Amino acid sequence: MTPELLALERMAGIILMGQPNAAILEADSNGNVLAMDAQPALVTSSNAGVPAMFTTYVDPRIIDILVKPMRAVEVVGEEVKKGDWITDTAMFIEGEDVGQVSSYGDYSENGVSNANINYPQRQSYHYQTITNWGEREVARAGAGLVDLAFRKNKASISTLNLFQNASYFFGIAGLENYGLLNDPSLLPAISPSIKAAGGTAWAVATANEILHDIQLLYQQLVSQTNNLVDLETNMTLAMSSQTQTWLTDTSDFNVNVFDRIKKNFPNMKIKTAPEYTTASGNSLQLIADEVEGVRTASCAFTEKLRAHPVVIKLSSFMQKKSQGTWGTIIYRPVFIVSMLGV
Repeated sequence: MTPELLALERMAGIILMGQPNAAILEADSNGNVLAMDAQPALVTSSNAGVPAMFTTYVDPRIIDILVKPMRAVEVVGEEVKKGDWITDTAMFIEGEDVGQVSSYGDYSENGVSNANINYPQRQSYHYQTITNWGEREVARAGAGLVDLAFRKNKASISTLNLFQNASYFFGIAGLENYGLLNDPSLLPAISPSIKAAGGTAWAVATANEILHDIQLLYQQLVSQTNNLVDLETNMTLAMSSQTQTWLTDTSDFNVNVFDRIKKNFPNMKIKTAPEYTTASGNSLQLIADEVEGVRTASCAFTEKLRAHPVVIKLSSFMQKKSQGTWGTIIYRPVFIVSMLGV
């Protein structure tokens, strides 16, 4: 930029300090030079930004932490209500036809038929959990985009259902209340056909050996039920998710175990639950779902959820929720076969 142009700019009151040839210190009309001293000391604290909260995005979606899968009802296939929250004992009628024949004779009175009736019982177990929430507590959580009262009540239902699921597998200690895995009427578990040192059987078994173990379960079920079960019977094969991975093993004919199960046992469902992984190894159960119109087992409860009144205090609230369980009622234990150590 030429000196003439700079002079015109100065006359118009425009001073461009960054332009080439422009003096850093300019004189006024009286010849005085502006000092352009440093800025005086700050009264406030030095700051070059804004609070972080103004540049933080909060996603309103809450990511739930997952809990253990609750699969008991899927495995058993039925969940039923028996009694109510004042019922302590459930009684079941068990009838057996008995009798014998004798050679016929006009005057013979030999041979007799009868019915044997029993009344097995189960005891219920009732349990509870309590939630509390305060007015200020809820308001503060609301400022953080969280509905705390809802979250606490949601947690109470999850807590009850997790316990209910556990009771369906293991029952309640000290009561005549048993689960699918520990009912004393269940027959002893059989062992897998392949057992190798240094690992569980299926981890080192071939696809054919794994299928053979499933065949062993079926053969045992047919044997102990006196041929009341056949390939047309609806069955459930229960195992852990870890065990299920071995069903993807491929045989010599490039067909995996899962596909061969579907072909050989067309009415067999495969269900998984983490409870089939035990300290003694992975286990299996083969269950005949229903025989002659009667289910083999049912998960049973007295009440699935009783929400008691909300108690209003000075500046807070509390509520009790309760449930009741019979565990898993196994009507015909003979239609369940277990295998331990796969």
